[in-house]
Order: sequence, then C-alpha cells, then structure tokens
Amino acid sequence: NGTIESVKSIVKNLNDAKLDSNVDVVIAPPALYLLLVREHLKPGLEVAAQNVFDKPNGAYTGEISVSQLKDSNINWTILGHSERRTILGESDEVVASKTKVATEGGIGVIWCCGESLEERESGKTISVIEKQLAAVSAKIGDWSKVVIAYEPIWAIGTGKVATVQQAQEVHASIRSWLKANVSEDVAKQTRILYGGSVNGKNCKELAKEEDIDGFLVGGASLKPECEFPPFPFPFRLCQAKRGRNG
Repeated sequence: NGTIESVKSIVKNLNDAKLDSNVDVVIAPPALYLLLVREHLKPGLEVAAQNVFDKPNGAYTGEISVSQLKDSNINWTILGHSERRTILGESDEVVASKTKVATEGGIGVIWCCGESLEERESGKTISVIEKQLAAVSAKIGDWSKVVIAYEPIWAIGTGKVATVQQAQEVHASIRSWLKANVSEDVAKQTRILYGGSVNGKNCKELAKEEDIDGFLVGGASLKPECEFPPFPFPFRLCQAKRGRNG
C-alpha cells in the first residue's frame, strides 16, 4: 500500500500526533518508501522493513540485507508475516534463519506467528504456534531484539477478529512456552502484540488483557484513528508498551 503523497500524509499525521511516551511506535512501509519515511519521520519513532534477507551483501537480486537497513537507519524488520509464509512459501526454518541474521546484525525483529482457519477449527492453534516458536528458538540465543506478533491468518484482512478470550489464551500460551523453553526472564520481558483486523474499535478490550502488550496494525493504519489506546495507528504499524509491563 502507499504512494509518495499518501506516505507523506501518514507520516505528517504521526509527526503531529500526541503519542504516549511509554509506547514504542514502529512504521513498516513497503521497501520503496523506507527512506522517504525515515527522512520525514520525527525522531523517537522507528521504521521497519517488511522483510530482510538472511545473506550478506552480494548477488541476491531483489533482496535487502541487514547491513543495508542499518546503513539507512532502519532499525527494525517484520519477519514471518502470514502473507510471506502462505503466499511466498517461507517455512518456519527460513523465517528463523532470517531472524537469526537480523538480530545478530543489530536489527530488531517483529516476529509473526499464527494459525489458519482450518488449524483453528481442528484445535491445532497452540501446537502450530509452538512449532513456529521452536524453529526460531533453535536459531537464536538473544531474545532482547525480538517482539512477537500473534496474527491469526483467518483474521487478517477479513474483518474478523479473534475474541478477547481467544487472543489472550494464545498470548498466555506463548508466554508460558517461553518460560518453559527459554527462560522466565525472556517470558516476562518479551512483548507480544496482537494483529489481525485490529482497529480503533476492537483494540480497547484487547489492550486490557494481561498478556497483550501492543498491536501490529494492518489496514486500519492507512487512515488516522484516534481511538487507539496508549498504543495509536500506517501501512503496518507496530505499537507496543515500552518495556514489558511498562
């Protein structure tokens, strides 16, 4: 999504907005507009790529390296988004490899996980997400640069949204998995965002839940919405409480 005109408009809205100082805001435009956003966005707000490659600079036509993002002052990337997994066929292992290279290269990762409608209806939600977590955990040792985003595939772009109970259940399960398989400190400190047709109307109740630390906003980020709680709205906008429980 986006044109030069619409990108500048969204950035201006954010620059003029009164944002909660306890919230981190990260904007993830298409690669073509990364530098445009970075050049016009006020200090204190971050920019993320929507993807990054797991190889260094070289003959990888069409890809962007971690070092190129760092050189452009782009300090975040989204990895494992359901559209990358389902449409472009990225496996858990590919996403994990990208996460390893990005975090070791000093880039923060908004790491996405989620289940399909078929998996949800067959009761496989938790097992699917635990498999995704296991793949990335096998590759990385430092979780300090990872923010997890739970995005049920069946709720992305459909107008459907997980109930508060469904979202909290999955978020709590993710935190429990981290505690059991990584460490209690990582479980406490890792921020877990909810994404999936989230908007200004349905986010209020979601934000009240103990294990929902922010949002990864999709379509609703293309227009200003004033109703977002401490965590407001572009292309893909990540909002998270600064410092887990902060």
